[in-house]
Amino acid sequence: MNHQQWKVRTGLLTAAVFIMIGSNAWASTLTQNLSWTINRANTSAKYRVTSYGDSIYSGYNTSLFNIALFAAPTVDADYLQVKWNADMEVMRRSKAGALASGVYNEKIVGERSYMQTSNTRVVTFEMCGNDGLQARSNLKGQSGVCNLGVLNTALNNCTTYISAAMSYINANKGANVRVRNIANLFYPGYNADNVLSTCTVNGARVNLRDTFLPYIAKMNWRMCNYANTYGFSCTDSFAQFMGRDYDSNADGQIDSNALRYVAGESEATYVTRITSTLKSTLRDANGHMVNSTTSYDYIQSDDTHPTYAGGTVSTGIWPGGTASGSSAPDYADSSYVGGKNPVWNRYGHERMGWGVSVFNPATP
Repeated sequence: MNHQQWKVRTGLLTAAVFIMIGSNAWASTLTQNLSWTINRANTSAKYRVTSYGDSIYSGYNTSLFNIALFAAPTVDADYLQVKWNADMEVMRRSKAGALASGVYNEKIVGERSYMQTSNTRVVTFEMCGNDGLQARSNLKGQSGVCNLGVLNTALNNCTTYISAAMSYINANKGANVRVRNIANLFYPGYNADNVLSTCTVNGARVNLRDTFLPYIAKMNWRMCNYANTYGFSCTDSFAQFMGRDYDSNADGQIDSNALRYVAGESEATYVTRITSTLKSTLRDANGHMVNSTTSYDYIQSDDTHPTYAGGTVSTGIWPGGTASGSSAPDYADSSYVGGKNPVWNRYGHERMGWGVSVFNPATP
């Protein structure tokens, strides 16, 4: 069974709409929420997945007016309706372009009620991508002596709000929440960043990818390490997106498994493993290899956001808003093999949603 496109609202975009959308109309952030129910036949129970994040969890698809229905949190909910034989409610509270501080203050704290209902079973979040992207853009535009302080600021802010978010969720979640989860960062533009900077360090231009990679690795280690501290699970999107699903270097491990965060491993050891020991196994997620001959594109044409299966849902005729509606399950139960749907490794959001789902308990 293929994904189906479920359209919620339609409207004509008049000239007035385009007049109001100027170059600064939506500034650097755009609210894109989703309220959706997956209706499973012959069930009466309904449980909720609540997610908080930026454009990744919003299902951003480069449009101001619609979002991908099957972004990672919805994919997780679709796995749960099979596992729990129940209807699943998905509440995605997201702001495209938001820094970690914005995700924390405006979404997790400001919209805490969505994780406090008695039927909420999963709370998952992602953040820090825009902190990294903005720091990267800043460094790429520099001349003279490179100011690496922008990267350190992004790392420090990310660290602050990861910890704050987990602590706040623990203190404010609903009493029946079974899964608390964070998804870490993949590296969009991995190939594009393999160029020299226009600024210099010690008089020499530096390779941008080699400069950015240690910072992403530190962010990711801290996300998963804090997850251990605060009782969260950690979906390692970096390993799942950037590593091949076979053993490319003959070390006896599938690359995407070898790259995973290891509980108890020090930050320094993890960073060395990602940036040096296993760096040769990293691959741009635009061509994620599921075996030695087959690849799938995990990144959209903007070289930033994950690809998705199926269609989009409308957030209205104005930029930003909430999409809402319901649909039947995406796949027949018989199509799941080994707990995986038929497209689990073919799209970025499908891979991330599956990565969240592996932490779901057997019963609600």
